[in-house]
Amino acid sequence: MSEEGNRLAGKNRFLIFAVVISLAALGLILRFGYLMLFPRQLPRQVGTERLAGRGPILDRNGRLLALETRLGNVTLWRPDITDIDELSRLLAPLLEQTPTEMTSRINGSQSDFLYLSRQVSDPVIRMIEAGIRDGRFRGVNIEPVIGRIYPERNLASQVIGFIGDEGTGLAGMEFAFDRELRGEQGSQGRGSQIFLTIDVNIQYILESIATRVMNETGAESIIFMAMDPRTGDILGSVSLPGYDPNTVRLSNEFSRMDRPAILAFEPGSTFKVFSLAAMHDAGIINPNTTFFCPGYYERVTPRGERIIINCLGSHGQVNARDVIVFSCNAGAAYAADQISSDLFYEYLRSFGFGSRTGAGNPGETAGLVRTTDRWSDRSRPTIAMGQEIAVSGLQMLQAISAIANDGILVPPRIIDRIVSPDGRIQRDFESGQARRILSVDAARAMRDYMIDATSNVGTGWRAFVEDLPLGIKTGTAQMIDPRSGAYSNTDFIASAIALLPADNPSLALYLAVFKPQGEIYGGRIAAPPIREAAEALVNYLGIPRGRNPLLVHPGAVSIPILPYPAVNEVVPDFTGVAKRLLLPLLLRDDLRFHVIGDGWVVRQSPPPGTRLLPDTLIVLELE
Repeated sequence: MSEEGNRLAGKNRFLIFAVVISLAALGLILRFGYLMLFPRQLPRQVGTERLAGRGPILDRNGRLLALETRLGNVTLWRPDITDIDELSRLLAPLLEQTPTEMTSRINGSQSDFLYLSRQVSDPVIRMIEAGIRDGRFRGVNIEPVIGRIYPERNLASQVIGFIGDEGTGLAGMEFAFDRELRGEQGSQGRGSQIFLTIDVNIQYILESIATRVMNETGAESIIFMAMDPRTGDILGSVSLPGYDPNTVRLSNEFSRMDRPAILAFEPGSTFKVFSLAAMHDAGIINPNTTFFCPGYYERVTPRGERIIINCLGSHGQVNARDVIVFSCNAGAAYAADQISSDLFYEYLRSFGFGSRTGAGNPGETAGLVRTTDRWSDRSRPTIAMGQEIAVSGLQMLQAISAIANDGILVPPRIIDRIVSPDGRIQRDFESGQARRILSVDAARAMRDYMIDATSNVGTGWRAFVEDLPLGIKTGTAQMIDPRSGAYSNTDFIASAIALLPADNPSLALYLAVFKPQGEIYGGRIAAPPIREAAEALVNYLGIPRGRNPLLVHPGAVSIPILPYPAVNEVVPDFTGVAKRLLLPLLLRDDLRFHVIGDGWVVRQSPPPGTRLLPDTLIVLELE
């Protein structure tokens, strides 16, 4: 080709390239201009986003305490709306709003994008999605979120906790094990299952009793706990007032407080069991050691300070047994004079006071045990009767385990195990290291004294249970007035701690009633509920007693495995199926359930035989 031909070919290629670039630039300019004039959200398919499944929380027997449900945030993109009033008229009733309220919110928004409602239930989401598909709800979208159902409502709610709008745990076990419970976003994986040591039936018994006590006494709050002292398993943990995590927005911080774990308070006379156990173990007192109680304790310090601690009565000559039976302040104080501050402090710390138990509750308090360099001349006698020291409910149960186990302290635990979605145990939560802190004689002596406290002359006689050796120590503690910093004359804590059967304990109970109105003494307020709980739990747990002997079978008993309904192409008949048998179905990714109530299925929707579609929601009502 000639040189002139080459120049013409190059010129033509340049013109073609320039035209292509110009057209592309013009297209980009037109597209940009269109988007500037007519902005809109990127389209997406409604209801198809897959969120990873949050694992369930269950009690020790597999009863569901928290499980995943599908929820949705209803959003709005204003530029897509053709008629705000018509949209509000159709949509507002579904979101439990008035059309006027919705119209006002839309018109008053400073942004084109806004949330109309958060965490809307699945049935409502389905109706809104149908409206989106048929064009009635232009501009409306559904933002899928992980929701949570708490089928037992208030039961153990402070232990279980709750999640926030973003599906993140904010309190209780939901917070402490958020990472384990969460599945990975955008995957088909599910979160792990958390099994607690709590027994729902025991929790219900304790909460029912505590609720009645709160109503009868006008108390500000209540702690009621049950533990197996042999293993440290917390079987029940009540904190009143409570709340329903299904409607957490209606609660407040006071009702969400996990008091057994995070509240530190002066224990009062229940503490005498541990003070006298320490002195007995140290050899400072024995069953024959006596003190004289004229109705008060009195001592003059080397500096001339006169210390007086009042007692509830003039008990005369008392020994260690009498100190527990009559709850004698003077006897406990005189006994404390016999032990050095450093040795007493070592015993207090060996019981676990001043340290977290590590039971598994988030935010657990360490309580308060001041070092001896901060003790005054009245600290030993005052601490011996349960003042100048702050404890938690968990610490009280931990300490009583040493009395129950012949001197061996077993730390408490509230988490049993973490199980993977496919059923493998990922982690077993053993209680902390058991350790001997008392001699066998010291522990058994305290149990004997606690049994005698239920005699007709003891402060715990109202807790007496026929045919069952129950040991108890009651207490009444003055509360500090936060305004004055001194002890209040009106605010008290009535409490009781118990072991049963006291000769070989398998159950420990602790009850504390804060700020009761009228009657204030632990022997009158706390002892009767202890008896009521003991009667119910002895029967439930099968603890042997005189009129309820333990039956021992010489051979093996074969328990049949009950099948749960098969769910394939049609909805089966769930009538009469127990809730625990539904668990394998509730954990399946391809099925969607909404379970209401507890017990056995009495009603269901859709009816048996209905064809099972991918979006079918099976609603089961239990009683």
